[in-house]
Amino acid sequence: MTHAVYPGTFDPFTPGHFDVVGRARHMFDHVTVLVAVNGNKQPSQTTDARATEIERLLPVEWENVSVAAWHGLTVDYCKQHGCSVIVRGVRNSTDCQREFELATMNETLGLTTLFVPTRPALASMSSTAVRALRA
Repeated sequence: MTHAVYPGTFDPFTPGHFDVVGRARHMFDHVTVLVAVNGNKQPSQTTDARATEIERLLPVEWENVSVAAWHGLTVDYCKQHGCSVIVRGVRNSTDCQREFELATMNETLGLTTLFVPTRPALASMSSTAVRALRA
C-alpha cells in the first residue's frame, strides 16, 4: 500500500489545498493531510482545530483520506506511519524553488516528494489571501 502525506499549516484549508488532496487520493492508496506546525507562522487556530475543520470539509466518500495533527518534523511522521511519499502543491516559480530545496533534503532522508502543479484557476489563491478576504 502506498501511503502519501500532504503536510501544511492549512490556515485556512483553501480550494487549492482541496484540489491537491482530491488529485492525490487517486494516485495513492491512502493520503494523510498532515496539519503541521511551522515556527515561521502564527496560525489563527490551534493545530487540532485546523485538523478538525479539514475533517469536516472532506467528502465522506473520500475514504482513503485522513487528517492528522502533528507537532514534529514531517519526516518523523512519515517514518512512524509508513508514508513513502510527500505531496506538495506548487503555484509558481517561487513555490517551486522553496519546495525543491525541501524535497532535496527529504530525499536524503529517504522520502520522495511529488509536486502537484496548481490548476491555473487556483494559482493566485493562498491561505494568506483567503485570510485577508475574511478580514
